[in-house]
Amino acid sequence: MRHGVIPGSRGAVRPLRLFGDPALRAPCEEVTAFDAELALLIEDMYATMYAAHGVGLAANQIGVGLRVFVFDCPDDEDHRHLGHVVNPRPVAADGVTVRGAEGCLSLPGLEAGTPRHDHVVIEGATMTGEPVRIEGTGFFARCLQHECDHLDGGLFIDRLTGLRRRRALRAIRRAPWAPTGGAEAVEA
Repeated sequence: MRHGVIPGSRGAVRPLRLFGDPALRAPCEEVTAFDAELALLIEDMYATMYAAHGVGLAANQIGVGLRVFVFDCPDDEDHRHLGHVVNPRPVAADGVTVRGAEGCLSLPGLEAGTPRHDHVVIEGATMTGEPVRIEGTGFFARCLQHECDHLDGGLFIDRLTGLRRRRALRAIRRAPWAPTGGAEAVEA
Protein backbone atom coordinates (compact mmCIF):
# COMPACT_ATOMS: atom_id res chain seq x y z
CA MET A 1 0.00 0.00 0.00
CA ARG A 2 1.31 3.45 -0.91
CA HIS A 3 1.81 5.95 1.87
CA GLY A 4 2.12 9.65 1.15
CA VAL A 5 1.46 11.78 -1.87
CA ILE A 6 2.47 10.80 -5.39
CA PRO A 7 5.06 13.31 -6.68
CA GLY A 8 3.49 15.71 -9.15
CA SER A 9 -0.10 14.94 -8.18
CA ARG A 10 -0.51 18.49 -6.85
CA GLY A 11 1.58 20.10 -9.58
CA ALA A 12 0.64 21.89 -12.76
CA VAL A 13 1.84 20.74 -16.17
CA ARG A 14 3.97 23.49 -17.68
CA PRO A 15 4.84 23.94 -21.37
CA LEU A 16 8.05 22.25 -22.44
CA ARG A 17 10.75 24.33 -24.09
CA LEU A 18 11.85 22.84 -27.40
CA PHE A 19 15.17 22.86 -29.22
CA GLY A 20 15.98 26.38 -30.35
CA ASP A 21 14.66 28.01 -27.16
CA PRO A 22 17.51 30.01 -25.55
CA ALA A 23 16.53 28.73 -22.08
CA LEU A 24 17.94 25.32 -23.04
CA ARG A 25 21.39 26.72 -23.83
CA ALA A 26 21.84 29.00 -20.81
CA PRO A 27 23.66 27.54 -17.80
CA CYS A 28 21.33 27.44 -14.79
CA GLU A 29 21.84 29.36 -11.55
CA GLU A 30 22.38 27.77 -8.14
CA VAL A 31 19.29 27.56 -5.93
CA THR A 32 19.68 29.72 -2.83
CA ALA A 33 16.14 29.66 -1.40
CA PHE A 34 14.86 26.29 -0.18
CA ASP A 35 11.27 27.41 0.25
CA ALA A 36 7.67 26.76 -0.76
CA GLU A 37 8.32 28.23 -4.21
CA LEU A 38 11.04 25.62 -4.83
CA ALA A 39 8.75 22.84 -3.59
CA LEU A 40 6.03 24.01 -5.99
CA LEU A 41 8.51 24.11 -8.88
CA ILE A 42 9.52 20.52 -8.16
CA GLU A 43 5.87 19.42 -8.02
CA ASP A 44 5.24 21.11 -11.37
CA MET A 45 8.34 19.46 -12.82
CA TYR A 46 7.11 15.98 -11.80
CA ALA A 47 3.66 16.71 -13.25
CA THR A 48 5.22 17.93 -16.51
CA MET A 49 7.61 14.97 -16.77
CA TYR A 50 4.80 12.46 -16.23
CA ALA A 51 2.48 14.22 -18.69
CA ALA A 52 5.24 14.06 -21.34
CA HIS A 53 6.03 10.40 -20.53
CA GLY A 54 9.64 11.20 -19.61
CA VAL A 55 12.06 9.70 -17.11
CA GLY A 56 13.79 12.97 -16.19
CA LEU A 57 13.27 16.71 -16.48
CA ALA A 58 15.54 19.68 -15.83
CA ALA A 59 14.12 23.04 -14.72
CA ASN A 60 15.31 24.88 -17.82
CA GLN A 61 13.19 22.54 -19.93
CA ILE A 62 10.18 24.43 -18.54
CA GLY A 63 11.96 27.79 -18.76
CA VAL A 64 13.21 28.05 -15.18
CA GLY A 65 16.93 28.76 -15.01
CA LEU A 66 17.63 27.01 -11.71
CA ARG A 67 19.82 23.97 -11.03
CA VAL A 68 17.08 21.44 -10.30
CA PHE A 69 16.04 18.18 -11.92
CA VAL A 70 13.55 15.42 -11.21
CA PHE A 71 13.61 11.77 -12.24
CA ASP A 72 11.56 8.59 -12.22
CA CYS A 73 13.86 6.23 -14.05
CA PRO A 74 14.69 2.53 -14.05
CA ASP A 75 18.21 1.18 -14.07
CA ASP A 76 19.28 -1.80 -16.18
CA GLU A 77 17.98 -4.22 -13.53
CA ASP A 78 14.56 -2.49 -13.72
CA HIS A 79 14.86 -0.99 -10.22
CA ARG A 80 12.90 2.26 -10.08
CA HIS A 81 14.70 5.44 -8.99
CA LEU A 82 12.42 8.33 -8.03
CA GLY A 83 13.60 11.68 -6.75
CA HIS A 84 14.89 15.16 -7.33
CA VAL A 85 18.21 16.94 -6.92
CA VAL A 86 18.82 20.62 -6.23
CA ASN A 87 22.23 22.07 -7.17
CA PRO A 88 23.53 18.72 -8.45
CA ARG A 89 27.19 18.22 -9.20
CA PRO A 90 28.74 15.06 -10.60
CA VAL A 91 31.47 13.77 -8.28
CA ALA A 92 32.27 10.59 -10.20
CA ALA A 93 31.65 9.37 -13.73
CA ASP A 94 33.46 6.16 -14.51
CA GLY A 95 33.11 2.63 -15.71
CA VAL A 96 32.89 1.71 -19.33
CA THR A 97 31.53 4.22 -21.80
CA VAL A 98 28.38 2.83 -23.37
CA ARG A 99 26.73 4.14 -26.53
CA GLY A 100 23.01 3.80 -26.00
CA ALA A 101 19.77 5.17 -27.36
CA GLU A 102 19.00 8.56 -25.88
CA GLY A 103 16.19 10.99 -26.47
CA CYS A 104 14.96 14.22 -24.90
CA LEU A 105 11.60 15.78 -24.14
CA SER A 106 12.92 19.03 -25.67
CA LEU A 107 13.71 17.24 -28.96
CA PRO A 108 10.53 15.14 -29.36
CA GLY A 109 10.84 12.07 -31.52
CA LEU A 110 14.62 12.33 -31.90
CA GLU A 111 16.80 9.51 -30.62
CA ALA A 112 20.47 8.74 -31.20
CA GLY A 113 23.18 6.44 -29.87
CA THR A 114 24.96 8.66 -27.35
CA PRO A 115 28.10 7.76 -25.37
CA ARG A 116 27.77 7.94 -21.56
CA HIS A 117 29.62 6.52 -18.57
CA ASP A 118 27.97 3.42 -17.11
CA HIS A 119 28.38 4.66 -13.51
CA VAL A 120 27.88 8.11 -12.02
CA VAL A 121 27.63 9.70 -8.58
CA ILE A 122 25.79 12.99 -8.12
CA GLU A 123 25.77 15.10 -4.96
CA GLY A 124 23.37 17.93 -4.23
CA ALA A 125 20.46 18.72 -1.96
CA THR A 126 16.79 17.96 -1.48
CA MET A 127 14.11 20.65 -1.74
CA THR A 128 14.56 21.26 2.01
CA GLY A 129 18.33 21.72 1.69
CA GLU A 130 19.35 18.34 3.10
CA PRO A 131 22.45 16.82 1.45
CA VAL A 132 21.78 13.99 -0.98
CA ARG A 133 24.08 11.60 -2.83
CA ILE A 134 22.73 9.57 -5.74
CA GLU A 135 24.57 6.74 -7.44
CA GLY A 136 23.42 5.37 -10.75
CA THR A 137 24.39 2.66 -13.19
CA GLY A 138 23.22 1.75 -16.66
CA PHE A 139 20.17 3.60 -17.96
CA PHE A 140 19.77 5.51 -14.68
CA ALA A 141 23.39 6.75 -14.94
CA ARG A 142 22.56 7.93 -18.47
CA CYS A 143 19.53 9.84 -17.14
CA LEU A 144 21.54 11.55 -14.38
CA GLN A 145 24.26 12.64 -16.82
CA HIS A 146 21.65 13.83 -19.34
CA GLU A 147 19.89 16.03 -16.76
CA CYS A 148 23.18 17.46 -15.44
CA ASP A 149 24.10 18.39 -19.03
CA HIS A 150 20.80 20.27 -19.34
CA LEU A 151 21.60 22.38 -16.28
CA ASP A 152 24.91 23.38 -17.89
CA GLY A 153 23.13 24.42 -21.10
CA GLY A 154 23.92 21.20 -22.96
CA LEU A 155 21.87 18.75 -24.97
CA PHE A 156 22.57 15.11 -25.78
CA ILE A 157 23.14 16.01 -29.44
CA ASP A 158 26.24 17.96 -28.32
CA ARG A 159 27.84 14.60 -27.49
CA LEU A 160 27.25 13.21 -30.99
CA THR A 161 29.96 13.26 -33.64
CA GLY A 162 30.32 12.42 -37.29
CA LEU A 163 27.48 10.68 -39.07
CA ARG A 164 25.32 10.42 -35.92
CA ARG A 165 25.50 14.18 -35.42
CA ARG A 166 24.75 14.95 -39.07
CA ARG A 167 21.75 12.60 -39.02
CA ALA A 168 20.42 14.15 -35.80
CA LEU A 169 20.76 17.70 -37.14
CA ARG A 170 19.03 16.68 -40.38
CA ALA A 171 16.17 15.13 -38.36
CA ILE A 172 15.86 18.33 -36.31
CA ARG A 173 15.64 20.48 -39.44
CA ARG A 174 12.82 18.26 -40.73
CA ALA A 175 10.90 18.09 -37.44
CA PRO A 176 7.58 19.95 -37.20
CA TRP A 177 8.85 21.74 -34.07
CA ALA A 178 12.16 22.79 -35.71
CA PRO A 179 13.30 26.37 -35.11
CA THR A 180 13.01 28.75 -38.03
CA GLY A 181 16.15 30.19 -39.56
CA GLY A 182 17.53 27.23 -41.48
CA ALA A 183 20.60 25.15 -40.75
CA GLU A 184 22.31 27.92 -38.76
CA ALA A 185 19.52 27.83 -36.17
CA VAL A 186 19.84 24.07 -35.84
CA GLU A 187 23.63 24.04 -35.64
CA ALA A 188 23.70 26.79 -32.96
